[in-house]
Amino acid sequence: MHKQKKVFIYIILGFCFLIIVLPFLVSTNNILTKVLEKNLLYGFIQDNLVPIEAKMIGAILIPFGYRYTFSPTNSIISVNGVNMGITWNCLGWQSFLLFFITIIVGFRAKYRLFSVFEALLLGILGTFWVNILRMLFTILLAVHTPPIFRIVFHDYLAAFVTLVWLFFYWWFCYSYILLPKVIVKEGVTN
Repeated sequence: MHKQKKVFIYIILGFCFLIIVLPFLVSTNNILTKVLEKNLLYGFIQDNLVPIEAKMIGAILIPFGYRYTFSPTNSIISVNGVNMGITWNCLGWQSFLLFFITIIVGFRAKYRLFSVFEALLLGILGTFWVNILRMLFTILLAVHTPPIFRIVFHDYLAAFVTLVWLFFYWWFCYSYILLPKVIVKEGVTN
């Protein structure tokens, strides 16, 4: 139980750290993006993953009556005539980084291998869908509200969505998925 509490403590510490560095990150985001774009992985993500996720967003919007187009040559999404750029930086790599940091602490106890696999799979898929929904919400704000709402959500509040997801994820895993290993000592099962 103590190790489970540690995960939530780390998430809270991450939340505090995020609040402290968020103004700095927002103001230097373009510089950080340019530095990371020197990485070879950037091109693969931009060319292969961005179009897939952009099309997924379109597949969600079109049934609700939105006019949607995506131009892979310049990575522009157009929803009801509002054009928005989508890059590798929008996909939520920061959310996955936070998720994997919590995993280092969260799986330290001895759990059954299959329950760890289930929890890990849920975490990866959940983080992926949280990022899709975060991008979708940002797009809907751009279409339906003045620009300030999209900017504030995109630059500040989207990070909090990840933290809420991580709190829920670990609570759910510890409550319903992760099963402790059965230890056999001198013929007694614990």
